[in-house]
Amino acid sequence: MVGYAFMGAAHSHAWRTAPRFFDLPLAPRMTAIAGRDAERVAAAADKYGWESSETDWRRLVERDDIDLIDVCVPGNLHAEITIAALEAGKHVLCEKPLANSVEEAERMTAAAAAARERGVFAMCGFSYRRTPALSLAKRLVDSGALGPIRHVRAQYLQDWLTDENAPLTWRLDKSKSGSGSLGDIGAHVIDAAQWISGTNLTGVSALLETFVKERPVGGDFVGLGGHGGTDGPKGPVTVDDVAAFTARFEGGAVGVFEATRFALGRKNAMRLELNGTKASLAFDFEDMNALSFYDRADEPNAGFRRIQATEPEHPYTGNWWPVGHGLGYEHGFTHQVVDLVGSIAAGEQPEPSFEDALQVQRVLAAVEASAADESRWTAV
Repeated sequence: MVGYAFMGAAHSHAWRTAPRFFDLPLAPRMTAIAGRDAERVAAAADKYGWESSETDWRRLVERDDIDLIDVCVPGNLHAEITIAALEAGKHVLCEKPLANSVEEAERMTAAAAAARERGVFAMCGFSYRRTPALSLAKRLVDSGALGPIRHVRAQYLQDWLTDENAPLTWRLDKSKSGSGSLGDIGAHVIDAAQWISGTNLTGVSALLETFVKERPVGGDFVGLGGHGGTDGPKGPVTVDDVAAFTARFEGGAVGVFEATRFALGRKNAMRLELNGTKASLAFDFEDMNALSFYDRADEPNAGFRRIQATEPEHPYTGNWWPVGHGLGYEHGFTHQVVDLVGSIAAGEQPEPSFEDALQVQRVLAAVEASAADESRWTAV
């Protein structure tokens, strides 16, 4: 693994946990973790259960005892690490968004396609796909239960940047992150909307806004944000705080998307609603074990009914706790490992592929282009 912060911790937990709750066809061995600071990465290795640590990611690529590289670093490093790993014959799991530009994502996708011909596979970490309730939503849409899709509403609402003195982190630096709310959290709902509906976005009309133009350079870093000083130096925020756009899907469905880190009171409200000709479904990650479903064949005035997605027949849940004993954020990463390892063992392309992630990258680019051109309609 490359990286040991927020995503590094989540992925480490997943690699430890997956073989203890699921019968995997291959046994993951947590061989080495890499980071630039020798003391901190060694401490992370000890804390998260890695056998060794390195201060240069290139050593992981060179080592003969490593078969897979898990990339959990800022987006500006994804392309170089991923392409080197694939060319060295290593399978790759890369965090989202795939890259910081379409050009980088295209090079990564080409490298993944070439590696696939040699039996080496790459996967992008859109982990929300592995939330049982969202996987159940996908199953319902694929079964035809909703009929043709007419509307898709997708939101990702957080509030960790509402404090104007929250410190400047790498997520607020375009050279490292590629974009702000758009790529950090908007990418998740774009992927989920396309995956669940089974159709891609074809065009967008977008608006981006940065509410706070400067933030303290230092301070107390807590979670994703923290508390910066009020009288120290400040640096520029070079990414969007909010992204909002309308969209069309293949097949004619209309979409409305919003991603913000300024929705005061919303902590991690990743929301999705699909309206079809026969039925509708709705999901909110702040109530992640439930899926709301309405079938027009039911009593017309009954409204949505609540499905508790903890039954043994629901995706993934049969390997965990008794019915009604809910899962959490970390379980999506565990399920991601389960599916990745299963695909590698079967010699099959894991999903989402780099091709899927490239499509998301093209949507991100279209949103940025539209917003920069007075919200002009822009093809994906």
